Amino acid sequence: MIDLAALAALRAVDHRGSVVGAADVLGYTPSAVSQQIKRLERQSGVPLLERVGRGVLLTAAGRQLVDDGGSLLEEMERIEAALHAGVATVAGHVRLTTFSTAMRGLVAPAASALLAQHPGLRLTLAEEEPWDTVDLVARGQADVGLAHAWGDVPLAVPDHLAETVVGHDVAEVVLREDHPLARRDGVTPHDLADEPWVATPPGTICREWLDRMHDGTGRRPRVVHQSREFASHTAMVAAGLGIALVPRLGRAPLEPGLTTIEVTDPVPTRTVLAFHRRSQAGSPAVAAVVAALARAWDGRPDAAPQNSADASS
Repeated sequence: MIDLAALAALRAVDHRGSVVGAADVLGYTPSAVSQQIKRLERQSGVPLLERVGRGVLLTAAGRQLVDDGGSLLEEMERIEAALHAGVATVAGHVRLTTFSTAMRGLVAPAASALLAQHPGLRLTLAEEEPWDTVDLVARGQADVGLAHAWGDVPLAVPDHLAETVVGHDVAEVVLREDHPLARRDGVTPHDLADEPWVATPPGTICREWLDRMHDGTGRRPRVVHQSREFASHTAMVAAGLGIALVPRLGRAPLEPGLTTIEVTDPVPTRTVLAFHRRSQAGSPAVAAVVAALARAWDGRPDAAPQNSADASS
């Protein structure tokens, strides 16, 4: 009989490329993951992993087992969800993966309230880039994912994932109060075409949106400094090193001497989405987590109205 927990561990090793990486995403020790894989090899009677450099790869038998065993894991999720739904129990372990500003501005307060309400529930929180979050949920290595999609920048979502719109988050330009544009009521990308920008690195969703926001100007944004953290962006703006486009969600109070200005044509808006596998649709725990995120969003004083996303289309 194949151990389904060990099968899930093998799938995590396949995705992460190492036992250590799998242990990190599963919340186990590397030794525990290794033991699970060895037990699975004894049960199946064939080698499932082979070492390549510092990492590991699945053997042909391991690949077949992961590919064919995925439906077994999904079916077990449906069975477990149905059991909990039958007694309306919000309990068990939910792995939630999100992006950094949502962790600060939404997930942490929502998790605190949720755990107080449901003592039988256990949450594990992790930060990842949006596309990595979607992939982790799709592969069964996270249960609920929170990601964002900017304007018309697509976020590919597999068919076996269900998605819920949690809210719409507006970004504003952060600049110094002594900047000439700070006295205006609003700006367009044309007004910002010659400005030095502090932005996230190329390849990130936020950078892609900044580039697309400038499409109507016929020019690319003049990015002079890069950082992945918006807190670093505002620090560099305060130092007079440029301006930055920073979302409201998770934004700390601005330092003295800084202010924000709204952007129009288009309004920089990102849609915050929650994902889970359709096989977990009946899980009271998953439903409770998604509902808690929506409630926390509605309770934010800086939450954008639901129709604000229309302004970016």
